[in-house]
Amino acid sequence: MNFPKKLLALLALVPVLAFANEGGIAWDKAPDRSHNMAALQNGAKLFVNYCLNCHNASSMRYNRLRDLGLTEEQIKNNLLFTGEKVGELMTTAMPAKDAKNWFGTVPPDLSVIARAKADPSKGSGADYLYTYLRTFYKDDTRPTGFNNMVLENAAMPHVLWELQGIQSAKFDEVADPHDHKKKVHKFVGFEQVKPGTMSKIEFDTAVADIVGYMEWMAEPAAQKRKQLGVWVVIFMSIFALLAWRLNASYWKEVK
Repeated sequence: MNFPKKLLALLALVPVLAFANEGGIAWDKAPDRSHNMAALQNGAKLFVNYCLNCHNASSMRYNRLRDLGLTEEQIKNNLLFTGEKVGELMTTAMPAKDAKNWFGTVPPDLSVIARAKADPSKGSGADYLYTYLRTFYKDDTRPTGFNNMVLENAAMPHVLWELQGIQSAKFDEVADPHDHKKKVHKFVGFEQVKPGTMSKIEFDTAVADIVGYMEWMAEPAAQKRKQLGVWVVIFMSIFALLAWRLNASYWKEVK
């Protein structure tokens, strides 16, 4: 095999290796919050309270939340806690050096995470986040005391545990589909160990609001762009019809 063929073979394996590395369970479908302003506002509040302590969202300014129907006064009173100004970027006060010491890695910027995590074989980035935030489970072998079914050995602690409570993962031993002499652990569900301040439905709703906000944050102008796109298609359709009739009229006179 010559070098180009080797290179092509390695490139062909990249998607497979990436999928195998990520592993995890199938992603749940995230509820659509794109047209629900109340849910997006709640998601922004939860995001600031639970996510912005460690993560940056450095492509988003607080004053952009006015697009969700919030006034500057509401933003100041409910979403600014450490002296930031409404026009400032959404950044964490945690130094990157401290974050790396505590978690082993610097928490990623969440500005466009809802777009970056999309996987054609599994679902959208919103589906990833919705499943990820709901599948933390108790694991005493991990430094944080929790593990995650979507991202095994995640460095992130379960910041929403007080809301969700604590759950354990249940596994069954089944035959390895590739080697029937071996046994593998198959995930079969969760068991609630300690209740949280929210019921399961309430917690799923809260996570859906957070994810909806993160999806909006990744492209705040998405709805306006889609609305404008509809008008552009209508205009082009009318223009095409007029051009077609004008062309027919012109050639009729020529003949």
